[in-house]
Amino acid sequence: MPTNLAIDDNLILEAQRIGGHKTKKETVTEALKEYIQKRKQLKIINLFGKIDYDPDYNYKESRKRNECAG
Repeated sequence: MPTNLAIDDNLILEAQRIGGHKTKKETVTEALKEYIQKRKQLKIINLFGKIDYDPDYNYKESRKRNECAG
């Protein structure tokens, strides 16, 4: 999908230099991937303390059952 964006040249050149990317496209693609990854991590971090767990759950026993079935 072709897209034209007005991106600050200084920002893109610095990101390109720091990332060691050969092209602006490569730089922007990597920056978007990192942005998405960071946002997903923040969503996971925000779940800490909000999910109840079963204190009696035995993950080792569950793994044993899965190994026998697989």
